[in-house]
Amino acid sequence: MLKVKSEGIILESSHNDFDNQAVLNPACVEIAGVTHMFYRGVRQGDMVSSIGYCQLVNNKVVKRLDHPVLFPEYDYEKKGVEDPRIVFLDGVYYLFYTAYDGKNAIFAYATSTDLLNFTKQGVISPRITYAEAGRLFGQSKTGVREKYFLFESYIRDRQGADILLWEKDAFIFPKKFKNKFALIHRILPGIQIIYFDNFKDLTDDYWSEYLRDLGSYILFESKYRFESRNIGGGCPPIETKDGWLLIYHGVEDSRQGRIYHAAAALLDLEDPTKVIGRMKRPLFSPNEEWEKHGDVNNVIFPTGTVVNDGRLYIYYAAPDKGIAAKSAYMKELLEELK
Repeated sequence: MLKVKSEGIILESSHNDFDNQAVLNPACVEIAGVTHMFYRGVRQGDMVSSIGYCQLVNNKVVKRLDHPVLFPEYDYEKKGVEDPRIVFLDGVYYLFYTAYDGKNAIFAYATSTDLLNFTKQGVISPRITYAEAGRLFGQSKTGVREKYFLFESYIRDRQGADILLWEKDAFIFPKKFKNKFALIHRILPGIQIIYFDNFKDLTDDYWSEYLRDLGSYILFESKYRFESRNIGGGCPPIETKDGWLLIYHGVEDSRQGRIYHAAAALLDLEDPTKVIGRMKRPLFSPNEEWEKHGDVNNVIFPTGTVVNDGRLYIYYAAPDKGIAAKSAYMKELLEELK
């Protein structure tokens, strides 16, 4: 049986102005034994988020900047630069993040070649209203589940007719397929995948055509009880000999409210739209008190991974203490998925 070990709390909020309320949702990349962690830091008072940076050795903090590496600069991100994911591909580090303006959540990205200096490349998700998106869903040649329309109606009714399509949990594969980028993203309630030649291709016209056939791009959807509400991409995929390992999150609707779980799936190496295996139960769930109670209760939100000596370390947000980690032997996890 697969054994998941708790590595405990890794990072908590600090006295720095930008992350003195909370730290959460880290992106991780390991180089020569050093884990470079980019995390969401929340500021007290206005609750605006920026992205901070620290270094870990053996899961201990050895360096931490007292200022953010990315912060709100433009109107579309004025209330938050949130939830980073980082991928290294062809000599470039791509850092994806959610841009929040106080109403709309869309995704953007920045690039770096040295992990020190990042250049923002702008928004690449659709700036299309939910009302328009719902109309386009209905034209999909490959049918979409009724739940897509339920989320469209629910969010539009709560946020107003001008609310943009809520887009989060975006990142690319660390490898191209037939010379194309492959990007995972999330339009509620499923996980979708697209292929494209250049980020400049991701215009609103492109997305409109995409939404007209949304059903053809769904990677997978909610299937089990622990993900009854929705699922979303968690950590960028890891290439293994058995397939692409994808750690994602599932949200359960329960009598106690929403519960976020960590989950795992295995995708085909040559065609990641083919799901080889998927766990029928959570990889791990909120169990500790600091995982059950906090700013948002019952949250396990995995966003970063590192593989070391055959062991997979999964970094996640917990609602009270900040950023924590769990680990498991990669071989055991892959056997479970297969």
